[in-house]
Amino acid sequence: MLILMIVLAIIGGAALSVQAALNGRLGSNVGVFKSAFLTFSVGAVVTALLIFFFEPSHTVTLMDVPKWQLLGALCGIPYIVIMVVAVQRIGTAVATVAVIFGQLSMSVLIDNFGWLGNEAISLTISRMAALACLAIALYFIYASSKSEPKEAQ
Repeated sequence: MLILMIVLAIIGGAALSVQAALNGRLGSNVGVFKSAFLTFSVGAVVTALLIFFFEPSHTVTLMDVPKWQLLGALCGIPYIVIMVVAVQRIGTAVATVAVIFGQLSMSVLIDNFGWLGNEAISLTISRMAALACLAIALYFIYASSKSEPKEAQ
C-alpha cells in the first residue's frame, strides 16, 4: 500500500506540472484570474460528482470540524494564481521545482514541530540534506534555463 501511495503521489505531482503548463498558456491568453477561475470551477464540479457518487457517509460534517481546519481550502488559491503567473515568466520546470522546494521546506517544519495537529517527526540530517539537494537542483534548473536560448513558439 505504501508503494501505491507513493506512485499515486508521483502521478499527482506530474498532473500538477501539466496543469501548471496548461494554465500558464491559458493565463497568458485569457488572463490569470480567468484561468484560475476555470481551474476551480471545473474542480468544484468534478469534486461534487465524486462526493455524490463515491464519498462514504461521515458522522462529522464540514460545519462540525474546528474552523481553522477549513483554512486549507484557501491554500490552493495562491498556488494556482502564482503558478499561472510564474510559468509564463520562468517556465514550468523552474516554477515546479520552486513549488516543490516550498512544499518540502514547509512540510519539514510541520513535521518537526507537529503543527496543525500532525505527529511530530524530527528534523534529521538526512532531511536537511534533502532540502539542500533540492535547493541545489532549483539553482541548476534555474541557471540552465537562463543560459539556453528559447525556441520560437
